[in-house]
Amino acid sequence: MWKDPIVEETRELREQYASKHNHDIDVIFEDIKQRQSKLDKKWVSFPPRKMSNTPTADKLKRRIRIKP
Repeated sequence: MWKDPIVEETRELREQYASKHNHDIDVIFEDIKQRQSKLDKKWVSFPPRKMSNTPTADKLKRRIRIKP
């Protein structure tokens, strides 16, 4: 089976990074947060979308006329 060298390199780097932090997801997460805080970039946060325009399951059932 053919192996993509880019995928293989990415997996190797991921493994090295995880090994550096003893494969502890909490430590990895804290490291990522710390690294992000050092970046000089503006982070954007969007408000949640309103779901009022989305049809409910009952409305959908009536539209497609599903019989119980």
